[in-house]
Amino acid sequence: MHRFNLDGKVAIVTGGNRGIGSGIARGLLECGASVVITGRSSERNDSMVAELRKIGPPVSAITMDVSDEHQCHSTVQETVRRHGRLDILVNNAGIGGSQLPHESDISAWHRIMNTNLTSVVIMSKAAYPEIKKAGAGKILNVGSMGTELAVAGLGAYIASKAGIVAFGRSCSAAWAADNIQVNTVLPGYIDTEMTQARLQKSPFHGRWIERTAAGRIGTPDDLAGIAAFLCSSASDFITGQDILVDGGLVRGA
Repeated sequence: MHRFNLDGKVAIVTGGNRGIGSGIARGLLECGASVVITGRSSERNDSMVAELRKIGPPVSAITMDVSDEHQCHSTVQETVRRHGRLDILVNNAGIGGSQLPHESDISAWHRIMNTNLTSVVIMSKAAYPEIKKAGAGKILNVGSMGTELAVAGLGAYIASKAGIVAFGRSCSAAWAADNIQVNTVLPGYIDTEMTQARLQKSPFHGRWIERTAAGRIGTPDDLAGIAAFLCSSASDFITGQDILVDGGLVRGA
């Protein structure tokens, strides 16, 4: 199991104070990594750090907004100051939004793009020199199964996630020579606040869960294993990939 050992590795998980991000942070910690989670709420950050510290390895938080370029760069530098290095970046932070294309509000569009997509560009660019300095590393982006489907009311959200996929592929090609692997996971229905809000608004989403081959909604912990794998040396020959973690919904639909 040494291939999955993350002892001595340092990771940033944006949006790690809840939902999918917390599951990913848990998976990295369980494999021995030191983890810095980020989020806009210091209260949520403190609560999640207290929970994650039960696992064992060092974990801390930085209160920041990924849509702010200065805060993104500061987060990377503060992480390096705390731990002396950076090996792993998980771009997970994001927001939702539901509007039909002909009802799109451009201010909402920009807010979603800045939070979900532009932040990935900024964080990846800020982290790259530090990960390169470490000699090797991993960048894991969190997309959405929605990029594989046609959904009328999630145009801005899915466009932002599709952009993450495309940008991640570009990074994987650009940074392969630096031994940095870049991959994207595409979660399906995971039991988070965002998903619960969608389920309450539309029975259509409930029918999607019924079509999931696994017969259930996912949990944040369902992302822990794939994240640990893609952030470990076990995945050193995997890069530029988009991996569905959806319980068989998309391929089984």
